[in-house]
Amino acid sequence: MFDKILIANRGEIAVRIIRTCRDMGIISVAVYSEADRSALHVQIADEAVCIGKAHATDSYLNIDRILSAALATGAQAIHPGFGFLSENAEFVKKCGELGLVFIGPGFEAMRKMGDKIEARITADKAGVPVTPGSVGEVTSLDEAEKIALDIGFPLMIKAAAGGGGRGIRKADSMDQLASLFEAAKSEAIACFGDGRLYIEKCILNPRHIEVQILADAHGNTVHLFDRDCTVQRRHQKLLEEAPSSYIDGKTRGEMGGCAVRIAKMCGYVNAGTIEFLVDSDRNFYFCEMNTRIQVEHPVTEAIVGMDLVRQQIKIAAGEALAFTQSDVKINGHAMECRINAEDAAKDFAPAPGTIIEMHQPGGIGVRVDSGVYQGYTVPPFYDSMIAKLIVTGETRDDCIIRMKRAISEYLFYGISTNIDFQIAVLNSETFVKGEYGTDFCAELLKQ
Repeated sequence: MFDKILIANRGEIAVRIIRTCRDMGIISVAVYSEADRSALHVQIADEAVCIGKAHATDSYLNIDRILSAALATGAQAIHPGFGFLSENAEFVKKCGELGLVFIGPGFEAMRKMGDKIEARITADKAGVPVTPGSVGEVTSLDEAEKIALDIGFPLMIKAAAGGGGRGIRKADSMDQLASLFEAAKSEAIACFGDGRLYIEKCILNPRHIEVQILADAHGNTVHLFDRDCTVQRRHQKLLEEAPSSYIDGKTRGEMGGCAVRIAKMCGYVNAGTIEFLVDSDRNFYFCEMNTRIQVEHPVTEAIVGMDLVRQQIKIAAGEALAFTQSDVKINGHAMECRINAEDAAKDFAPAPGTIIEMHQPGGIGVRVDSGVYQGYTVPPFYDSMIAKLIVTGETRDDCIIRMKRAISEYLFYGISTNIDFQIAVLNSETFVKGEYGTDFCAELLKQ
């Protein structure tokens, strides 16, 4: 087992990883930008190293500075958290070259599954349903038109190296296809330096359901059931829950089996998530793989009774999973609300500022993963998420009631948050009945 781990991240996820390191008796090393000098993760880590100026390119995305910090402090491994360098295959490669263990998948698996075209090909080879469309790259407009005639409209044009909603266009007719194809290509080149595109059938207002997997280096792979991440705004998730109330046990088992097959097909080791889109007939299709721990991992931890970061560390240290698929059971229900520093009156624009006063909720069945405290100044340079509120209960209805209670206890003075919108989601009859798709938030905002 490792003696010292460097956490190449910030905010609530860095705090969450440090806590598990402390539980395991592992020394934690935080890295921070000049803007994060007073951040919570810096204050609670055993050691901390400043790695650059405020902008992420000068700090949290600077591979050389992070590696130098790891070597200087004697860290044996690096946990990337999510975002920043967590899915950067080159970072994984450089860690290995310096004898540092990357707590995540290997270079080849990350490279393959981080490329959306390669991921679709892998899923197809594993016998997993993929959305109708091109399995490989679409190299010309002529080819795009042929695929459009075959699968029909609407369809999605997507960048192979896409992320954050960039390099994506929805075409509703053949008249739109040419201009949108070129627009997607241009944006993909500008954002990712990679203009490769693929095309898939647009599943209207789907459910977004993902499956958590764990795989060790000894050939053992298990799934930890599913999470429903359908409540999202502009492709950004806002509220997640586990398990999904939309699918039945048979479909749950099939999706879990598909996720395991994909992981085995690409030789995946460590924690990962297979994302699916589910249509109105409850047919599911592979969407993509996230080769890292995810923001919403606490809801899975809650229903299976497991610390996923601890499992990541143990797998990276070469240990085999201490359980099999039959040992993993669903216990109750869990729900998570992302608490963002946003201004609802300005189309949920980031709202950095100083937290003059705050109070966080508590009580039975309530967990708060937070990176902020009273007096802390939320910087303008990073993602607006400042905390996650997680509740558990015996049923989904129990979770909704408990979340309403807990989130109403949250108090922030000095900054704006998205709490009022989360309360509107929880009070929505559509949400309570579970009769919604990815268009839900857009429709709710119109009311």
